[in-house]
Amino acid sequence: MTSARIKGHGIAGGLFVLLFLALLAVRLDVFPGALLPGSGPAASSAGPSRADEDRWMAVYQNGRKIGYSHRRMQRVPRGYRFEESGLLRINTMGVVQDIRMKTTGDLNPDGTLSAFRFDLQSSLFRFVLRGEVRGRQAIVYQGPPSAEKQIRIALREAPHLSNSLYEALRGRALATGQEMTLNVFDPASMAERPVRVKVLERETIQIMGRPHAARKVAVDFMGARQVAWLGEDGGVLREQGLLGMTVEQVTKDRALDGLTLAASTDLTDAASIPSRVRLDAPEALAQMTVRLANVRPESLSLDGGRQRYEQGRLTVVREAMPAARTTRDALPAEMRPFLQATPFIQSDHPEIRARAARIVSLGDSDAVKARKLVDWVYRNVEKRPVLSVPNALETLTHRVGDCNEHAVLLAALARAAGIPAQIEAGLVYLKGRFYYHAWNVLYVDGWVTADATMGQMPADVTHIRLVRGEADRQIDLAGIIGDIRLEIVDTKK
Repeated sequence: MTSARIKGHGIAGGLFVLLFLALLAVRLDVFPGALLPGSGPAASSAGPSRADEDRWMAVYQNGRKIGYSHRRMQRVPRGYRFEESGLLRINTMGVVQDIRMKTTGDLNPDGTLSAFRFDLQSSLFRFVLRGEVRGRQAIVYQGPPSAEKQIRIALREAPHLSNSLYEALRGRALATGQEMTLNVFDPASMAERPVRVKVLERETIQIMGRPHAARKVAVDFMGARQVAWLGEDGGVLREQGLLGMTVEQVTKDRALDGLTLAASTDLTDAASIPSRVRLDAPEALAQMTVRLANVRPESLSLDGGRQRYEQGRLTVVREAMPAARTTRDALPAEMRPFLQATPFIQSDHPEIRARAARIVSLGDSDAVKARKLVDWVYRNVEKRPVLSVPNALETLTHRVGDCNEHAVLLAALARAAGIPAQIEAGLVYLKGRFYYHAWNVLYVDGWVTADATMGQMPADVTHIRLVRGEADRQIDLAGIIGDIRLEIVDTKK
């Protein structure tokens, strides 16, 4: 099979971009989200005290402005109308792109959420999510009109739409050292996630040229740590977090001014991990051992399959590709879930099924089918960074994307062709650094790694799996970005 390393870091690192967007969106509340439990003092403050607010925020990375957000709350006859829009100019893999996000929400008179819509638009891709709340259930619709999927999600309590995670702190007497856990709804993974908040000391900070008394709080979202300063009204004055990111309240003119075309820090480079050992031909290696530090093994998928993890040392052994067989054993029952369609892996869509049928032949063994599918995605999807939530159907339509798009499309095509498929996410070596990356495993008489971005099956041993699964598992990587340490200790050919 064709095998190629990507020029520079190319589109390796795309996984980090997806994680970054999810984290930033949750922090700015550009996802319709933070569906917070509607109880206690915070719930009552979501009513009249939240009306007629108009707030502009500027977003900086290492002191350079990269975007803004604008949020408004207005009274309407049936309750309240919430709107938030934002623009981010992000440098990913050497390409500067704009991404626009907008959230609208209809709130009941008591502040509980009635309906919402989220729209993310990048250069090629558009991600739309809308939903409504009926009792203790959120009914979420995702995808283009021709392939819209409905997902029903049970809620613990009547949810509120917060203008930030800190909305739940409004009205509470906050004591220094106090800790609490809030649940937010992440629409990308369709799951609730815990956010831990710790109240720190009071400080006076300069905002828009004037001193403001503020309460400092520390936030831990899936291990990603942030610090925020809340004003007397409970609103966010400033927030600092991931990779030099700062969000700060400003005037409208300041928010809209000063966004240049100059490239900011490349996010994928900033998140990558340098290697002291340089590998000239990674694809020729049969085995690699690394030492990992600053990871929580219990929350990751480090051990199993071609990987062996013990006491901080991880060894990856390249698999042997199964021989092509004309007959196929019955699939184990536990493989059936990996043949099913999901909201982002639309393997049951007619266009996906038709494309898979044109790529493979009826007489092909599973091994031959898998090779054909990997090669087709490798050759037919242009390798370019994409700022969106990846899904297979749009990738098949546009034929462009980074590692995320390659992985969801290959998973969908494989499942449509009868081959169980999953997505793995972790790190891959490229020219002296390890980048966050996504690839697949296909069940061909056993799980075999496949990287359609690089045209590899099996994938080379520098592919280090950290998690296996879709967005609901990949978001678990948020807590190790910037902290994980990796050192190559041995390689074998």
